[in-house]
Amino acid sequence: MSSIVAMGSLLCFANPSPETRVRFGSYPKWFGGSSSCLAVIVSHPLDLVKVRLQAAPLAGRKTFVDTVIQISRLEGLQGLYRGLSASLLRQLTYGSTRFAIYESIKEKSVSRNNGPASMAVLLPASVFSGVCGAIVGNPADICNVRMQNDNSLPPNQRQNYRNVLDALIRIRRQDGLSGFFRGVFPSSVRAGAATGCQLGSYDVIKQALIANASLKDGPPTQLLASLLASIVATTICSPMDVIKTRMMSETGGTSAWGMITQLTRSEGWRWIFRGWVPSFTRLGPHTAATLLILEQHRKFYNIYTVQ
Repeated sequence: MSSIVAMGSLLCFANPSPETRVRFGSYPKWFGGSSSCLAVIVSHPLDLVKVRLQAAPLAGRKTFVDTVIQISRLEGLQGLYRGLSASLLRQLTYGSTRFAIYESIKEKSVSRNNGPASMAVLLPASVFSGVCGAIVGNPADICNVRMQNDNSLPPNQRQNYRNVLDALIRIRRQDGLSGFFRGVFPSSVRAGAATGCQLGSYDVIKQALIANASLKDGPPTQLLASLLASIVATTICSPMDVIKTRMMSETGGTSAWGMITQLTRSEGWRWIFRGWVPSFTRLGPHTAATLLILEQHRKFYNIYTVQ
């Protein structure tokens, strides 16, 4: 029976049948980036709300619903897509890198062992690919965070970035090359943890659903398992996500430990799960959309390459 493992925006087959291996063989590595770009169009508004909540000071904190209403009223519906160009660039860099590295490791393992890759290979491969993707995508991630959060700042502090290219040029001019790697440590740790815990938790949850709930190994079960895995990933990664957002949205040289100390002193430990709801509501749809789009990419690629 096929065991499909979802890693956020990644679909891989841990124990494919011969028919599955034929249908879903090797495919262009950029499919991961293109699938993620199409999926981010669905999830971007939720990511923007998450960033606003995580970057907001304690005194100005609003609820998820209040934040959505405020953005829609003050900036219009297009305000929910502020920073989309940076978000797309992030998926092209982060998503493509993560897919390419992971799939390359998995294919080499399959070729070397003449069989499916084991979890002992897939789990560290997923963590490693997530870390590498975060490093490559960090400049676009900083642009994404700053563009999304810009309109929530006081008027005299806003940068009014026109697009992601404008943001890249101005960050380089103001902060130097080192400015592109602010928050890279928490971002890399988060990316590695997210892909790793999604990989393991999805496989365990899906097999438990099949064994204990009499569900079949089909799209409904896979969708449910991916959403439950998203809960695990969101919860584990929430503290790192908050630190990453705060470090990327601010200028200056605050370290990750300094940010943790500052947040804990001013807010207690409640900061750990700030923005959890929009994080999950973004991750769930983004994961599902990416998997469905990726399956279609692979399906049509195999149809046309076979023909």
